[in-house]
Amino acid sequence: MHTIDTVVVGAGQAGLATSHELTRLGHEHVVLDRLAVGDRWLHRRWDTQTLLTPNWMTRLPGHRYEGADPDGFMTTAEFAFELRKYALRSGAPIVGGAAVERVVPRDDRLEVTTPSGTWSARNVIVATGWCDVHAVPAAAATLHPSIHSLVSDEYRNPSALPEGGVLIVGASATGAQLADELRRDGRRIVLAVGGHVRLPRRYRGADIMEWMDRAGTLDRRIEDMPDPVAATREPAAQLVGASGEPRTIDLPSLAGRGVELVGRFLGADGRSAHFDERLAERMSRADLIMHRTLDRFDGYIERAGIHAAEPHRPPPVAAPAAPTTLDLVGAGIRTVIWASGYRRDYSWLPPLLIDARGELRHHRGVTGIPGVTAVGLRFQRTRRSNFIDGVGADATIAAERAHARAAATAAA
Repeated sequence: MHTIDTVVVGAGQAGLATSHELTRLGHEHVVLDRLAVGDRWLHRRWDTQTLLTPNWMTRLPGHRYEGADPDGFMTTAEFAFELRKYALRSGAPIVGGAAVERVVPRDDRLEVTTPSGTWSARNVIVATGWCDVHAVPAAAATLHPSIHSLVSDEYRNPSALPEGGVLIVGASATGAQLADELRRDGRRIVLAVGGHVRLPRRYRGADIMEWMDRAGTLDRRIEDMPDPVAATREPAAQLVGASGEPRTIDLPSLAGRGVELVGRFLGADGRSAHFDERLAERMSRADLIMHRTLDRFDGYIERAGIHAAEPHRPPPVAAPAAPTTLDLVGAGIRTVIWASGYRRDYSWLPPLLIDARGELRHHRGVTGIPGVTAVGLRFQRTRRSNFIDGVGADATIAAERAHARAAATAAA
């Protein structure tokens, strides 16, 4: 049994940022990860994928981008190597291949069990991220055996798929990007559309993320949201990074290139997939929210006296007529890609910390068990909490809380 002040679970950007801040405080800790630093970014992404945020937003405690292309977009592989360099520079005490199997309170301490050993700690900081386990509908098991089924994390490039058309389930950032890439490969693409966020890549001469950052959109607090629960479930915006000129990907642009849009995926019975009838409603709502967002940016630009380009907005496009049932085999669809989002696996934590939806019970990262906190959750404190650019502020708070608790319990 190892005895230590704090165990950080997860060596992604949230865990490494927390480790950096604990090291700054001179606080004894270890970072446990089931893989190695950067492995998720290297092995659960497709070949051409880039970050959705520009390079200048790659900011972590003690680190910021200093390259020659601040407005460009790193590939996920490049970011994986950035994380590895960050871990080395900060001297993060990482133990790889140490998947946490359970955390159990023992008096005023927490017992953390892994295949490679057990730690007794005053604090456990959960930094396993928001994109933990792919959420796949149960209907995936009912598809016709001739149809190749995979999750987006398993997709690498068009040539690795069987010939023929592709049904992509999910139209937020990942689904929209895959639809774009595979349509450019000449495939027949059917995109099943659920909730989504439409935004232009650039607006009034600047990247959309720059306006979000400058106007304070990313700093909106969870308690200020009309529906905090809904805010944590908000889908990722239909954005794409690019090595060349940034471009907008949204449902109208995809439809204009021949992607067939259908409603939310409801289920399958062998050859046929079924969709709901709310495509037009969702597209209309996404347009409404986009214009409200751009209105806020226009207001900010005017109040701040910023000289910006004229406000040219994406044009509205009526939703196409969409079938509610599609014979996949008859339509030549040979592959289904599930871009249907992620869930969190907290089976290793005490059950009292997990709600009915399988999510962590917490308030601003603080849970109901003393010493157990979290970093890197969506809208944990602000909208940017689970962004690479946002984990640092929450990591600082979590590290200071752990350091104070360790000092208090040691003195008791």
